[in-house]
Amino acid sequence: MKNENIPADIKSKSLKEAKDEIDAILSKLENQDTDLNQSINDYQRLIKLNKHINELLKKRFKELSNK
Repeated sequence: MKNENIPADIKSKSLKEAKDEIDAILSKLENQDTDLNQSINDYQRLIKLNKHINELLKKRFKELSNK
């Protein structure tokens, strides 16, 4: 999944905001009975959030290694 496939609402999140949303989705998936379609949508959002976090960390690592 390339960065341009990440929706704008996810791209605008900070690392903490993305992590908090991931935690909320995981709790929802673990503790509630949700229909399969909602679980699939939540899982796909988790993947996009995770990709966004990876991009943020790569960018930060690159900034730190250039100093």
